[in-house]
Amino acid sequence: MNWTDLRFRVDRVTGLLARGLGSLRTRGLASTWRRVKKQFRRVPEAQRPALYLLEPAAFAPFAVPSTAAAAMPAASIVIPVFNHLAHTLVCLRALAAHPPGVAVEIIVVDDGSSDGTQTVLPQIEGLRYRRRAANGGFIAACNDGLALARGDYVVFLNNDTVPQPGWLDVLLRTFAEHPGTGIVGAQLLYPDGRLQESGGIVWNDGSADKLARLHAADEPAFNHVRRVDYVSGAALAMPRALCVEMGGFDPAYAPAFYEDTDLAMRVRARGLHVLVQPASWVVHLEGVTTGTDERRGVKAHQPRNRQRFAERWQAVLGTHPRHSDDPVSSGDRHYRRTVLVVDALTPQPDRDSGSLRLFNLMRLLRDEGAHVVFLPADHGYEGRYTRDLQQLGVEAWHRPWSKNSPDWLRRNGHRFDTVVVSRHYVARELLPLLRRHAPRAKIVFDTVDLHYLRERRGAEVDGNAALLRAAERTRARELEVIARSDVTLVVSAAERDLLATDAPGAQVEILSNLHDVAGPGLPFAARHDLVFVGGFRHPPNVDAVTWFVDAVFPRVRERLPDVRFHCIGGDVPDAIAALASRAGVTVHGYVADIAPYMDGARLAVAPLRYGAGVKGKVNLSMAHGQPVVATACAVEGMHLRAGEDVLVADDAAGFADAVVRAYTDPVLWARLAANGLANVERHFSLDAGRDVVRRVLLA
Repeated sequence: MNWTDLRFRVDRVTGLLARGLGSLRTRGLASTWRRVKKQFRRVPEAQRPALYLLEPAAFAPFAVPSTAAAAMPAASIVIPVFNHLAHTLVCLRALAAHPPGVAVEIIVVDDGSSDGTQTVLPQIEGLRYRRRAANGGFIAACNDGLALARGDYVVFLNNDTVPQPGWLDVLLRTFAEHPGTGIVGAQLLYPDGRLQESGGIVWNDGSADKLARLHAADEPAFNHVRRVDYVSGAALAMPRALCVEMGGFDPAYAPAFYEDTDLAMRVRARGLHVLVQPASWVVHLEGVTTGTDERRGVKAHQPRNRQRFAERWQAVLGTHPRHSDDPVSSGDRHYRRTVLVVDALTPQPDRDSGSLRLFNLMRLLRDEGAHVVFLPADHGYEGRYTRDLQQLGVEAWHRPWSKNSPDWLRRNGHRFDTVVVSRHYVARELLPLLRRHAPRAKIVFDTVDLHYLRERRGAEVDGNAALLRAAERTRARELEVIARSDVTLVVSAAERDLLATDAPGAQVEILSNLHDVAGPGLPFAARHDLVFVGGFRHPPNVDAVTWFVDAVFPRVRERLPDVRFHCIGGDVPDAIAALASRAGVTVHGYVADIAPYMDGARLAVAPLRYGAGVKGKVNLSMAHGQPVVATACAVEGMHLRAGEDVLVADDAAGFADAVVRAYTDPVLWARLAANGLANVERHFSLDAGRDVVRRVLLA
């Protein structure tokens, strides 16, 4: 251990003691003791991410990612440095080892270093090196870098950091995926994998705290794209034009501290959001450049700037919370409402229409300014599906962080203005807990489809008396949940009309399927074959495909011998897999990207003989300009006109005739394609559901 390392450790210990005494004065004993325990929190090794780390090494020339002088980079990475050459080289070597996918320039502003920085850095190929005439501090160096930057975005990065692979691409992608964003910060990690910071919170006295310090990086409360009061200037991105317009970091805070917090406050004052992106990881060696003791050195400017910041933002800080041990719920204030969504499982929108509808509902809630919290009733972690929700901005929970619903609701129920619970069997067990632990929340029961109606129709098709009795038991349970909820959502006018009789006192609203409108796809002549899309955990889909292949498709092949039937859907049972032996039938199973089939197949078929609700498979095809031949059951409640928007037939011969007509008549095909697309835009797009979301879920 050298003298510099020893001095760092001494300063860190004395700085922690000073901060502890300051906390006792401002927060009191109980709150300070909780903060001390948090300081020594231990995250199990298994919950710590594997990080890309580098050891300091003797310098040998290397190259960093760069853009030709005549080309305009997507991003300018500005790295202010003052001595600490070894750390600077580690940072630059990390950038060189895993170049961003976007074009970048890397600008190092040397703030008058007295070590070997001036000699070594100019030897790095591709680096834009600028040396200041005299030391001016962090803010001056950053603003000099901003003046040199040419990229669409400017990214401020400390030299005592190790950017992780992919950090910049996901950081910049956040701006496109979350419109209205002014600043995005990376999630900062300690070298041991624990969180150093996932954004920050500003209390009403002007003091600020790092969120999630010493927590696990995958803890759901912090592992989603979220609005925060500020993000650290150690790894911060914003549109360059906006940064220039705002004058960069305010020199009033020179040489450093609170400049990033002030910039975030100014951005938010413009109505733009400050986000933290947890998928962008940057390891930060805290305290290397400025120390941790507020009584000496550059760090001594922190308490003085805290006072300056508090005086400047006094009027705004009155709306900020007092010091709290629950910064998660304190952060909910950045949103219009906080909405809890519960379903049996984490939605998998590429596998079933119910999941797609729920995912798009959460998108719509986010777009309307709500903070969405998702809790799967099984508390399972579903890999990329959970991560997709988190990137959407949804606070998606899972084990081991949510072990059971009673305990989780006891800790979080107070946060929610609205709770949406999908499926009667989930709602039935949660309703007592929600009434107890979320007393101010409006409880909205989302039927997804009326299960008892679907079960009754299936029993009638099979002629099965036992299934009919089971459907009546489901009816009793479903109607009980409707009676105990504040609002019930159905997907069609047909189901609303049924509940007008079966549950006359209930408030029932229609929120149907929600789809992105993809557009018309390929023209008639460029398309061929038939397609069916539907997951096979859903019994009506198994029955539909079996009936179509057995009774309808042979009649079609008699007249169209070259046509093929593509069957797409996960969880394929043996009975469906066996159909692949039939002439012209291809059973694909799960397909990750079905767009080629939606845009390239000439017709979709929806041969459902029973079911309930609105059929996502019909919406999906029409959203791609793909005409549909369906049974009456499959298009129930969808505002479709037979012969104009869709062809409808319920018997095998009639269904086959309809398929052949639409497949061979380009004029009919074009009319069905255009009208079906217009139907989705009018009734089943995200815009079509916006009124109900605003009026029912967010009012």
